[in-house]
Amino acid sequence: MKTALPLLALAGTMASPALAADRTLTISVYSFAQDEYREALYDPFEEICGCELVVETGNSVERMAKIEANAADPVIDMAVISTQDALSLARKGLIQPLDSAKLSNVAKLYDSAKDPIGGNMAVGYTYYASSIVYRPDLVEIGSWGDLLGADLAGQVALPNVTTTQGPLTLMMLGKAQGHEDDFAPVISSIGDHADDIVTFFSRSSELVQLMNQQEVIAAPVGRFAWASFKNAGLPFAWAEPAEGQAGGMNVMILTKGNGNEDLAYEFMDYWLSTEVQTRIGERLIDSPANREAVLSDEAAENLTYGAEVIEALNILPAAEVLDKREAWVSQWNAEVIR
Repeated sequence: MKTALPLLALAGTMASPALAADRTLTISVYSFAQDEYREALYDPFEEICGCELVVETGNSVERMAKIEANAADPVIDMAVISTQDALSLARKGLIQPLDSAKLSNVAKLYDSAKDPIGGNMAVGYTYYASSIVYRPDLVEIGSWGDLLGADLAGQVALPNVTTTQGPLTLMMLGKAQGHEDDFAPVISSIGDHADDIVTFFSRSSELVQLMNQQEVIAAPVGRFAWASFKNAGLPFAWAEPAEGQAGGMNVMILTKGNGNEDLAYEFMDYWLSTEVQTRIGERLIDSPANREAVLSDEAAENLTYGAEVIEALNILPAAEVLDKREAWVSQWNAEVIR
């Protein structure tokens, strides 16, 4: 690994408290699994680089707002966000292109993670698949279209259109209905079946509770939440619909003009390394975007893992989400939430 020797050298020469205080990297990340990230990623990097990581968490809206509010004098150096949020920041001129020469591990990533929003403005570090979790003892699922079928009426939940899972569900229902390029008919069909939907959920935790209470027996779910169902004690299954699985990725970005790019590149490259991506995957924190990461069968079963799975994902382009989201929400509010 190209950066291993320089980073190890840093560990020997920059470990003093005074010097560590001079090397501080402020990162903005999702709030989940922070104790696990601290053990698997943050602490090992701080030991290697002789620096300090300042970790800020929050939801996507809050974190993006902070980046925008401090554009003239960035307080965040590096962030991990969704592809559509990264593209939104790029369009506002708030992030800077990445120098791939400073990221030796980019070459090890799956091709779709190397430049996911164009212009080298971001790099993918994890994938997630979405399918349907259901009760195979109560219903059969062969297609995304089954979500609106008579067998599930009054026992199905769908994600709100404003969530990450929302547009992915529209895309896959569109594939099932023959409306892949236009979600308007799909939203209308959901509106027609609105009385058959138990709830339009915003968080997977809501869904876990409903399914454990057996009020819902099928719903679209991101693979990262699968363990919550698999270990619940009820016979849940992960569907393999005819249309395939939806999917997406989260990416790393650098804020424009933060002045701390060199340390940010060291951290990003470390995170993308085979060693770290494997460790994070084995602990079921995130699915690796590094194609050289080899996981145990147990870890692989709970994650979005491997070339065959990742290359088959139906990924909705970030530009399409940004350009059409307002129209989707407007129609949703008029026809679904009435």
